[in-house]
Amino acid sequence: MPVVLYHFSPSPPSRVALTVAKALGIDVTVKIIDLFKNEHLQEEYLKINPEHTVPAMDDNGLILHDSHVIATYLVSRYGKDESLYPKDVKQRALVDQRLYFEATILLPRLRATTYPVFFLGKRNVDADARDAIYEALGNLEKYLEPTGWVAGDHATVADISCSVTVASLEAIGVDMSAYPKIRDWLKRCRSTFRGYEEANAEGEKLIGDGIKSLVGPKAYLR
Repeated sequence: MPVVLYHFSPSPPSRVALTVAKALGIDVTVKIIDLFKNEHLQEEYLKINPEHTVPAMDDNGLILHDSHVIATYLVSRYGKDESLYPKDVKQRALVDQRLYFEATILLPRLRATTYPVFFLGKRNVDADARDAIYEALGNLEKYLEPTGWVAGDHATVADISCSVTVASLEAIGVDMSAYPKIRDWLKRCRSTFRGYEEANAEGEKLIGDGIKSLVGPKAYLR
């Protein structure tokens, strides 16, 4: 049976899971969970994921809820080699560190400004929350300095995870002009990972257009 992915395209974590699946050439059945229609709160979905978040994945009865776990699981189970998630302890630790960076810094700082707009009726972006995004991008720019990839000398799942979130930041209007390494890296990610555009184009447009229509196109500019 194919892997089932419960997905909502405006969600960066959901797109991370889909991007990894497409990069690996996995046969995936996508089931849309529309957060704007509260489908993530319906009883049927809560049985799958009590945390009522996206993505969730069902691989023949194994259910996982977190995009980072899903990404590393898919590579470990279905990857033809270990390049995206190295088995070497030190290399893997570096990839994990960057995944945690995305999970605890990049994504929360994006979500801190988009969730209140989409779901709580807020119509502005606080300066402190906006500045926190640029601080995180400054750190990412430094991570890219040695090799142009976020975790070692080649592309890994950490690049997928971080790039999907950063591309979403760009889509909502965050100014990337001060980060040349990030801009070049985003281009490489789009061309390196099979299926990247297919997995992300729609979601980037939806989140970008949605936020800009509610707070204006310049809300994230410093």
